[in-house]
Amino acid sequence: MNQNNNSNNEPRLMKGNEALAEAAIRAGIHAYFGYPITPQSEILEYFTREMPKRGGVVVQAESELAAINMVYGAAGAGTRIMTSSSSPGISLMQEGLSYIASAELPCLVVNINRGGPGLGTIQPSQSDYWQAVKGGGHGDYHLIVLAPASVQEMADFVFDAFRLAEKYRNPAFILADGALGQMMEKVVLPEAGSLPYHEVNWATSGMGKRKERNIITSLYMQPEEMEQVNLHLQKKYKAMQKEVRFESILTEDADILLVAYGLGARICQKVVELGREKDIKIGLLRPITLYPFPKDEIARLAIRVQSILVVEMNAGQMVEDVSLAVNGRCPVNLTGRMGGMISSPEEVFQKVETIIEKQTLTLK
Repeated sequence: MNQNNNSNNEPRLMKGNEALAEAAIRAGIHAYFGYPITPQSEILEYFTREMPKRGGVVVQAESELAAINMVYGAAGAGTRIMTSSSSPGISLMQEGLSYIASAELPCLVVNINRGGPGLGTIQPSQSDYWQAVKGGGHGDYHLIVLAPASVQEMADFVFDAFRLAEKYRNPAFILADGALGQMMEKVVLPEAGSLPYHEVNWATSGMGKRKERNIITSLYMQPEEMEQVNLHLQKKYKAMQKEVRFESILTEDADILLVAYGLGARICQKVVELGREKDIKIGLLRPITLYPFPKDEIARLAIRVQSILVVEMNAGQMVEDVSLAVNGRCPVNLTGRMGGMISSPEEVFQKVETIIEKQTLTLK
């Protein structure tokens, strides 16, 4: 695909959805299959406008079910492929994602999360965390899940997602939210053509010089065979644990540790500043990979801090993984807003002060 259009590295002011789509074109995707849904429709619109100029294929499918199965077929042919949607649409893709994970096909799926449950709102939320990191569909499988916190990362993580997906032959997932998709920030886009293609010998792209056909399936009638497939997948997921990524801000001397991802982590950066201004030692751990999860780093810090506060835009989902990592080493607290509401830094800081007050009373 021709990727030379606007391939310079000059900073540009872009909306998160559009930066992600432009990065995907520069990453060399061959096709995009999707269906419009707010707040991610700009991704489909950008591809529709730009991909035909640059040699790629865009199909607005008749539904999200159709889109994910188009991804399944194209990924099986060895092409670099992606789709995107928002919460209810991602729910419709879960069966296909399970098939793709079982068939070990690399692809990228993007969720610009909106408030739920149900049709919900079009405002930003983080209520799809469980769906993303626990598999979402049927069976024992995992996606590689990246959580951007800026428009720059919306672009950068496209390249990272494809690298990881192709390294492990596994679907990768970018979990963002309506605010990150819609906000405009300065971004330096990745260089077009800088993500190389690797020859694949498993694709259904014609026999060529091979003597046997490649067969891609997720159907195994005998339980013994299905168990071996599962054991192979679990071994792969264990190998993925070395890909853990996170950002630490003033964690080494922290008394109170905030754990937050995505937009919530941006809010928490201001909370850290508010605390340090008042001589309250607050630190922030931001998981960048939600799967694999930075459980070892959280466990290490749990020994050193007095308390952990998990900040989410939901009723409490990541807090369960944090609590498992902490394993009773220190108290784990939660603050969250739901349905598209966003906590302010002042609200989160007030929660920190409440935690400190309770700890002081306990010591007395």
